[in-house]
Amino acid sequence: MNKNIGTVDKSIRIFIGLVLIALVFVGPQTALGWIGLPVILIALFGWCPLYKVVGINTCKQCDNN
Repeated sequence: MNKNIGTVDKSIRIFIGLVLIALVFVGPQTALGWIGLPVILIALFGWCPLYKVVGINTCKQCDNN
């Protein structure tokens, strides 16, 4: 399982994940905000299964042999 998420992509995903989780506690207080949890986990692991299927790689420093 090679990493396929770059630094900028990680930062954006973590920000979006935190915003989504915040929706659980403030604002509309919807349970759909928990979708942010897997978004953050994907960013922390550095590997996106959808990127793998589509063939996208935003990680410039990763070794993808």
